[in-house]
Amino acid sequence: MVSRTVIFTCDEALQMKAVAVLIQKASSFKSSIYLSRSGRRANAKSLLGVMSLGIENQTEIEVSADGDDQQAALDSLVECLENPGVL
Repeated sequence: MVSRTVIFTCDEALQMKAVAVLIQKASSFKSSIYLSRSGRRANAKSLLGVMSLGIENQTEIEVSADGDDQQAALDSLVECLENPGVL
């Protein structure tokens, strides 16, 4: 299992699109991928789960992945969270 903590920095107008892209990217990997915020954890492939975390601008998020493609999954999601304007 690999994990990394990032700060989600995104203009409010792009937040919903950024979350949708994040879920789409997560779903393309075989690994189990989770996002954690303030002691809560959600499956990164689940729209309801990710929405329940209340991710907004300047939120600290831990991304963790476990599986055959865990490093690629982690790198991809971290990139998506750090640079949501590059969709």
